[in-house]
Amino acid sequence: MPSLQHRRTRSRLPGLAIVFAALTGCGSIDEATAPATTPSAGGQVPSRGDGPLVDAWVTTGDRTRLLARERLGAFGNVDALATQIEVDASQRFQKMAGFGASLTDASAWLINQRMSAAQREALLQELFGRANAEGGEGGGLGFDFTRLTIGASDFSRTHYSLDDRPAGQTDPKLQYFSIEPNRADLLPVLKRALAINPRLNVMASPWSAPGWMKQNDSLIQGALRTDMQGVFADYLIRYVQAYAAEGVPIFALTLQNEPHFEPPDYPGMYLSPSARASVVGLHLGPKLQQLGLKTQIIEWDHNWDDTNAPLTMLADPVARPYVSGVGWHCYAGEAKAQSVVRNAHPDKDMWFTECSGGEWKTRWSETLPWLVRNVLIGSTRHWSRGVLMWNLALDEKFGPHLGGCKDCRGVVTIDSRTGEVTRNMEYYMLGHASRFVRQGAERIASTTLPGTLDTVAFRNVDDGSIALIVCNSTPGEQRFTVQADGRRIAAVLPRESVATFTWTPAK
Repeated sequence: MPSLQHRRTRSRLPGLAIVFAALTGCGSIDEATAPATTPSAGGQVPSRGDGPLVDAWVTTGDRTRLLARERLGAFGNVDALATQIEVDASQRFQKMAGFGASLTDASAWLINQRMSAAQREALLQELFGRANAEGGEGGGLGFDFTRLTIGASDFSRTHYSLDDRPAGQTDPKLQYFSIEPNRADLLPVLKRALAINPRLNVMASPWSAPGWMKQNDSLIQGALRTDMQGVFADYLIRYVQAYAAEGVPIFALTLQNEPHFEPPDYPGMYLSPSARASVVGLHLGPKLQQLGLKTQIIEWDHNWDDTNAPLTMLADPVARPYVSGVGWHCYAGEAKAQSVVRNAHPDKDMWFTECSGGEWKTRWSETLPWLVRNVLIGSTRHWSRGVLMWNLALDEKFGPHLGGCKDCRGVVTIDSRTGEVTRNMEYYMLGHASRFVRQGAERIASTTLPGTLDTVAFRNVDDGSIALIVCNSTPGEQRFTVQADGRRIAAVLPRESVATFTWTPAK
């Protein structure tokens, strides 16, 4: 199985559609209603079960099915197969805030400058618009969550902060603070996304403090000066206030993207756990509270392979009350790290805030299951309330970027010459959740078989509908039953594929 954990530095399969049949006898298959073992795509025969009707939305590693809908039958009475997934909506866990990707400077520039007005509107409607109540064709992915960079990242066309000064000069009163660099592209695109989806949750992370706040007077590498901790907190608050004045509420901040990584060629900053605790506990937390700002503070925003760092920061009794949650990236370690920290601090939310696909793993048949298994299912089963991929959009050359990752892949690729959109595997991975799991949904219990049939299930609170995501990572089809509310259905899931099963239980 592939790994996406080194970002820093097709085989054809049979076109097998999902087979779904509600079986009505005592474990026997009624030949009049059971479909063939390998029907053609869409060749379903409605079952005669009398339970809730089920649809399946399927994406296969060979790309013959891409979020393709199978209109299926109903739950019925059937003996359990050897492999069974049980969905129990009475066991409820975290409430979901959304799924999406980061609106980086590169993404905003491409959308705003390299697409026609009609292309731009169509793409934003597709990404942030909501499908109909059934998740039917013609609706959008319904992204409810995005992340912004406070100043430049490697996916910016220039390196900048929001208060740059000439070498040797400082600005402790932030007289030169300005969000002007965001006005040309980022804010127009973001505001349109918010108009399409007013419930969009927007978080933001700095890649570096302004150079003059740092020990090396540079955006590249270096650590925050101790005497600038309060000024840095003021800088973040000014950002929140400036965006609020533009009609963009920032629901959460992280103190620093990847605080234990100092990249050599794009903005970054080292912030130790004790330094983060000092900024949050003595400055940022109290000031947000005094100003009546509801913006949350999310700790860490770095890889799964280090649980000690966030645990050390959260051990600080002054800082801890101001921290609402912990953010995680996919590039090292495993999603189970989230539960380690959450078990130690059950009052803190978990958030999955970054993962990027790239040209180091291009085969859909191996990388799509990896993404679904680890990012979509793994992070949410380990308490994530939101899931974010990295760049929302990049161009045909994996940019624009200045330093950093040279072969990262966006959720979509925009041809910088024509504005044409290519939907990448990350698009379909996210869509398997975002189209069907609405903001405020609760994760519910589901049987999972790691490495074979990984699952996660959600219940939408507005109508009680269920979305069950099942990933088959194996090189062979998997046969199983799904049980819910005492009824079962049987299914066959193609090799190296993912399906979202949706139904609304009877009231």
